[in-house]
Amino acid sequence: MFMEQNILHFIQQFEYIGIFLALALGILGLPIPDEALMTFAGYLVYKNMMSYFLTIFISSIGALTGITISYWIGRRFGLPLITKFGPKLRITEDKLLKTQGLFQKYGTLLIVFGYFIPGIRHITAYLAGISSMSFKKYVTLAYAGIMIWCVTFVTLGRELGKRWMIVDEYVHRFAIDGILLILFIAIIYFIIVKTKKTYR
Repeated sequence: MFMEQNILHFIQQFEYIGIFLALALGILGLPIPDEALMTFAGYLVYKNMMSYFLTIFISSIGALTGITISYWIGRRFGLPLITKFGPKLRITEDKLLKTQGLFQKYGTLLIVFGYFIPGIRHITAYLAGISSMSFKKYVTLAYAGIMIWCVTFVTLGRELGKRWMIVDEYVHRFAIDGILLILFIAIIYFIIVKTKKTYR
């Protein structure tokens, strides 16, 4: 909780630069509360302290920077390095084995939607590099996932306003189920908004 409060204070103080650095370092494996960070950024948008589209753009660039570095670390140094230093970056052997199994079964889907699974998003980039997946293919898939993730959580933070912390509570309580529910709600929300605009 102390770490989370410090990160959110950092974002409030440094805004876009803070978001960029926090997401880039968080994807590498540092203990950054990503969902809380993004919904809080959405709350700052709600308060007109930051731009909605610029927040999404900077968030995407920050996350893309993190996954790019992670990919090349995995590609250059392979599994031995991740196994040795992984625990220091929240990449435990259990998480690594679990993600490897998922990666083998659902590689493409995991890269796109793995961002929505806490503990998984920090590992998929490393595994993509280790497996020698084409960088162009990886970035294309991962960037699509990053955009969906950024839009979802910044929008939720903006729409919830002062209740933005609800999202973080549900993420920790329900993990994957909660993320899928949030994603579903976000999709429904966008459909409703688009439908209203169409028939105006």
